[in-house]
Amino acid sequence: MSAMPHEPLTQADVLLEGFLALDTPEGFRAELIEGEIVVTPPPDGDHEDYINLIVKQVIRRSRTDMDFSANKGLKLRGAPDSSRDHVIPDGTFVPTELRLFRGADSWMSADGVAMVMEVTSTRPNSDRETKRRCYARAAIPLYLLIDRGTSALTLFSEPEDGDYLQRRTIHFGKVLPLPEPFAFELDTAAFV
Repeated sequence: MSAMPHEPLTQADVLLEGFLALDTPEGFRAELIEGEIVVTPPPDGDHEDYINLIVKQVIRRSRTDMDFSANKGLKLRGAPDSSRDHVIPDGTFVPTELRLFRGADSWMSADGVAMVMEVTSTRPNSDRETKRRCYARAAIPLYLLIDRGTSALTLFSEPEDGDYLQRRTIHFGKVLPLPEPFAFELDTAAFV
């Protein structure tokens, strides 16, 4: 990632090189989000339970066969310096037929990703605001936020101009319709 001999390194280049060289402790994850290195501790059991409840439904009920990866690194594009964003969603769904995970590096492009999912934890505003903008800039069609602070799920859709134009929020215990390529109603009764 070094600059050409005649080109000086920018602050963003140095930050990216430093980020990519990080050696985080086992279980922790490091992300580069809008020019900030963010390190988060391993998730608690409730965090993982919410993910598990959603993944089981997607695998069983989705109209399109989906592959799932927990904590897959995505290199995001969009705004001027956002190509340097390296974000790790709690969950990434891609249509099985695309085989995007096979042969992918630790950090893969978000092209072809159908939906990303986050469960709020130690930095809830990052999930609510910063990551939402990153995913929208990368044109990821759907962003599912499980917000433990408000006991609600929000589905963001129609990414445009650095944010999502549509959002639908339900409280835990209700049903959330997921559009194509999922095309089923996500039941959150077990979240209560």
